[in-house]
Amino acid sequence: MDDKILKTMEYRKIIDQLTKYTQTPLGRAVAEALSPVTGLEEVKWLLQGTEEAFTVDRLKGYPAFGGILDITPAVKRARIGGTLNPHELLGVATTLEGSRRIKRYLSAMHEEHPIELLFTLSDALSEQKTLEEGIKRCIDDSAEVLDSASAGLAQIRRELRGGEVRIREKLDAMIRSSSIAKMLQDQLITIRGDRFVIPVKAEYRSHFGGIVHDQSGSGATLFIEPESIVAMNNKLRETRLKEEREIEVILQKLTAQVGEQAELLLYDSDVLAQLDFMFAKARIARQMKATLPRMNDRGFMKLRRGRHPLIPAEQVVPIDVELGNQYSSIIVTGPNTGGKTVTLKTIGLLSLMAMSGLFVPAEEGSQLCVFDAIYADIGDEQSIEQSLSTFSSHMTNIISILSKMTTKSLVLLDELGAGTDPAEGSALAIAILEHIHSLGCRMVATTHYSELKAYAYERKGVINASMEFDVATLSPTYRLLVGVPGRSNAFAIAERLGLPGAILNYARGEVKEEDQRVEHMIASLEENRNVAEQERETAEKLRKDLEALRGRHAAELEKLEQQRDRRLEKAEEEARAIIVKARGEAEKIIEDLRKLALEEGASVKEHKLIAARKQLDEAEPQQRKKTAGRKAAKPPQQIQPGDEVMVYSLNQKGHVVELAGSKEAVVQLGIMKMKVALDDLELVGSAPVSKPAQRTVANVKRTRDDQVRSELDLRGANLEEALIEVDRFIDEAFLANLGQIYIIHGKGTGILRTGISDYLRRHKHIKSYRLGNYGEGGTGVTVAELK
Repeated sequence: MDDKILKTMEYRKIIDQLTKYTQTPLGRAVAEALSPVTGLEEVKWLLQGTEEAFTVDRLKGYPAFGGILDITPAVKRARIGGTLNPHELLGVATTLEGSRRIKRYLSAMHEEHPIELLFTLSDALSEQKTLEEGIKRCIDDSAEVLDSASAGLAQIRRELRGGEVRIREKLDAMIRSSSIAKMLQDQLITIRGDRFVIPVKAEYRSHFGGIVHDQSGSGATLFIEPESIVAMNNKLRETRLKEEREIEVILQKLTAQVGEQAELLLYDSDVLAQLDFMFAKARIARQMKATLPRMNDRGFMKLRRGRHPLIPAEQVVPIDVELGNQYSSIIVTGPNTGGKTVTLKTIGLLSLMAMSGLFVPAEEGSQLCVFDAIYADIGDEQSIEQSLSTFSSHMTNIISILSKMTTKSLVLLDELGAGTDPAEGSALAIAILEHIHSLGCRMVATTHYSELKAYAYERKGVINASMEFDVATLSPTYRLLVGVPGRSNAFAIAERLGLPGAILNYARGEVKEEDQRVEHMIASLEENRNVAEQERETAEKLRKDLEALRGRHAAELEKLEQQRDRRLEKAEEEARAIIVKARGEAEKIIEDLRKLALEEGASVKEHKLIAARKQLDEAEPQQRKKTAGRKAAKPPQQIQPGDEVMVYSLNQKGHVVELAGSKEAVVQLGIMKMKVALDDLELVGSAPVSKPAQRTVANVKRTRDDQVRSELDLRGANLEEALIEVDRFIDEAFLANLGQIYIIHGKGTGILRTGISDYLRRHKHIKSYRLGNYGEGGTGVTVAELK
């Protein structure tokens, strides 16, 4: 795609926003290099990745890419035999750890909800546990080589520590000596150039033997190495050189292991870059409230309430555009500052975004086309350096477009034919439009010329459109009206502003009769449209009133059913009391009969008494079950993921996780998920709309639909925010019966670690806690056991 077009459409501003959502240098590089592609299958692949990442983010939150670095330069150097420093080797280890973490995260997500593309990518990541552990066994989290890296290094460092101790003991004895103490500026031992020295007053230099290594800024103090420790310092220096050589050997061995796995590591870096990039696309889609467009390569476009993504949400006016079905060209007319240029840029920019695998800010069901190229002539193209007028510059640009465009191109022309004589300009504009239209490519053009309105009206496949203008307020509404040509409104505006009537009448007389007929036709169309709009609004109001009335009727019906249930229940209670009383009397009679039979020897069979009691039990009325408390059915509403719903059969509220086909949905009820028929659901509340973040803070994310996890990442949060999240996290874990939780706070200054430890010590649900072991994150993680 031509860079000039990308600049005209402000495409790079979208890319700048996208890069802010990447989490790694790898993903940032991919985002910065993003450009539209012209293959339908490739665009669908890019959009599939965005859609799956959006689903993961919505259901479970995006995976953490912490610790993943751009190790490509280091790996390439290791492959050709260079030696990596400890920082580079540690970067390889943390990247391997992060890669393994993301692979498991997406694998677990795939088991719950299929994400074929993301799973395929992440499953190809190599798990090089041996290399990762080998590096971490030799290098700590501060990129320092550990004593345990080799037996030789451990022995050398023991010698170093022993030598330093002996030198310090020797110097301590010297500075405590009364004869030497008076010569010292301070009674302390310091180091200059790896040599142990003591500060001696300058006036005692001749009395104090040794080597001068430095002096203070004032010259009053000399840092002298006493002769008695010169040999000891020399020995210590030799030991340090041995340490450096041993560390070099260790680093070379580790580098060789990295070099052996170079191809896999480079492949992993590419995959991680793509994954980070896909989640960045998902996050910017959420921020823009964008949706997945349906793509085609047959030149068809249908934007439903499309919004320019660079205009603030509270100011932007959505547009509805359809192109490539009944008509392939749109001629937009209307006043200046009415929004014509913004409309062109919205169409062009949203097409470029979709061709780059990005969601577009429009309603669900929008369709866009994969064009082989997008050409635009928008804005003031005047060039002083080239001595070109505005008209000449526009013509130069249009001639270039005409030589490059194909039947699969999109052409956007702003103020076609402007900047020259109106008669010649309109004729030239019609000729250019006819040529482009006859070629079959898709085109949207804006103009002020009345002749182009007639051309669009008469030419098959071309349609008029206009930017609505409110004459009552003398201001544009920025709404695009397809099918209605724009009016000049010059006379109406002049009249409202107070131009004398005589002048207006004279001006009207100068307008050609044909032009007047066109204006009257446009006015009639606009009047009919306004009437239709009012009727639609009236019908919508009636529909809402009817829904409200039906709701009231349903509420009354439910109230009557409840009253009926209460009355039946009361009647059953009264009948039950009568039966209880009668049973008591009958039991007494039966007992008297038994006694009488025993006293007089009469034959009253026991089974007959039992049968009589059973008949008495059956005579008792059974308590009637109450009718289900189902609320009156509301008008059918489309259930969407994230909506709060009432499950009739369970009489419980939950949240829709996803739609499972056309008749079922997966609903989260507490910690349980289950499939429920759509006709068993009632919409209680729509999914909340996320607002753009006001400031950058730690991404500590909790939502109602999240599954309870065993780890909480607080890196980047301040202590106050962290303690609020820890309290909520412990409550969720306790309710979910988790035995052990992991709180990731990082190492940093230790403020988070200390604050969280103090908080855990006092928490009633915490049985014990400790810092992470090797392999759990070390001092950057606190592990707590719940009661």
